[in-house]
Amino acid sequence: MKIWIGVTDRSWFEQQKAQAPEEVNFWQPGGTSTFKVLPEEGLFLFKLHHPDNFIAGGGYFVRHSFLPVSLAWKAFGLNNGVRDLAEFQARIRKYRRDDAGHDPVIGCIVLAQPFFLEQHDWIPVPESFKKNIVTGKSYESETDECRQLIEMLRLRLAGPSVLARDSALDDQSGYGDQNRYGNPLMVRPRLGQGSFRVLVTETYQRRCALTGERTLPVLEAAHIKPYAEQGPHRIQNGLLLRSDLHILFDQGYFTITPDHHVLVSKRIREEFENGRDYYALGGKPVKVLPDLEKNRPAPEFLQWHNEQIYLG
Repeated sequence: MKIWIGVTDRSWFEQQKAQAPEEVNFWQPGGTSTFKVLPEEGLFLFKLHHPDNFIAGGGYFVRHSFLPVSLAWKAFGLNNGVRDLAEFQARIRKYRRDDAGHDPVIGCIVLAQPFFLEQHDWIPVPESFKKNIVTGKSYESETDECRQLIEMLRLRLAGPSVLARDSALDDQSGYGDQNRYGNPLMVRPRLGQGSFRVLVTETYQRRCALTGERTLPVLEAAHIKPYAEQGPHRIQNGLLLRSDLHILFDQGYFTITPDHHVLVSKRIREEFENGRDYYALGGKPVKVLPDLEKNRPAPEFLQWHNEQIYLG
């Protein structure tokens, strides 16, 4: 197992700790370097800037994505560790040397189930973590430094901690084999709304499932079974839709069958005396689906939408 210790400033940490979020965006001001160090669910730890040479918390890696700052704010809001979009933009300008423009692209390291230590529990960084390291450093679990670090984390997060395997999560459909989590530091993190949005956007290759539209600001991650109805933040419960199609889908004016064909309700014409462009989609197969079968819309969620939401 590999862990990553990433460097962040104390203001980002303090704001995140104060609101106890279910996910955070550990963003990078530059929009060029892809974070490839950790596998999904890998442990990512927060090291504060010098002179606070301590590990103060961490989270579990979900995905890295490049997003315009406006969309990163829309997806994660306060979980970006800033108070508003204006502060977000100012922070990016502070760290970037180039002309970032009005809506710069940044790197987003999405972390689920973050945890934040009280100051008296902060952990000194390993001796090999030199002061001139400005981004971060990885550690292999086989090393003595990594073992000692993990043991200190266990002691500070003893009891019902995020470092203990969550059997309820292991039992969820599709999560299966508990042997996969042989190391108790590995958990199946619960995804939040921002993580869901990023995962669905990337899984659909930034294209509307029905039209193939690629204009990112108008694309939205839609839940097939709404979160308010206990629909999970899972890729299999998501579709990437153009914003107008998202609204119509949520209101039942069209649905998608379990075999991935579009059905458009006659109610559009009856209620609005229009809808020609939408009826053109009727009967057609979904245009864009995830490459991996396991990431495609689950039949049980589509069937639920057909029966509970679609207006027919």
